[in-house]
Amino acid sequence: MTPLNRLVPATLAAIALAACMQHAQSNPPASLDLSLARSTESGTYIVQIEPPAPAPKVNQIHSWQIELRTKSGEPVQGAQILVSGGMPEHGHGFPTEPRVTAQAQPGRYPLEGMKFNMTGWWEIRLKVESPLGQDGVTFNTVLPAKS
Repeated sequence: MTPLNRLVPATLAAIALAACMQHAQSNPPASLDLSLARSTESGTYIVQIEPPAPAPKVNQIHSWQIELRTKSGEPVQGAQILVSGGMPEHGHGFPTEPRVTAQAQPGRYPLEGMKFNMTGWWEIRLKVESPLGQDGVTFNTVLPAKS
């Protein structure tokens, strides 16, 4: 490899890192909905998420709880829940592959393997499938900078 061939990838990586760090200092939108309970997009389910206590820190693996109910409030059992998300302002996903494991109690599902690798605005997107149908919901959370 020539010196120029080594310099170009290193320069591009440094620019990308600097842009990410600049965004890490930005503030999330003022109107950002940080509620922990809401209906899914089509109204099939009511979903509530519970973050761990104490609040997660940067680069710490943590687990959340998901409570899944019907519109009438009954627990939804045997659902499959897929997880995606990331930082909308940065255009990247989670640094881990979080997943929902087996139902713990009727309508309660553990979300394992969550990790935020920087402070700022994160989205947690859930796709739910059960005999009631398939639907999705997105939650916002903000990991504050150290004070």
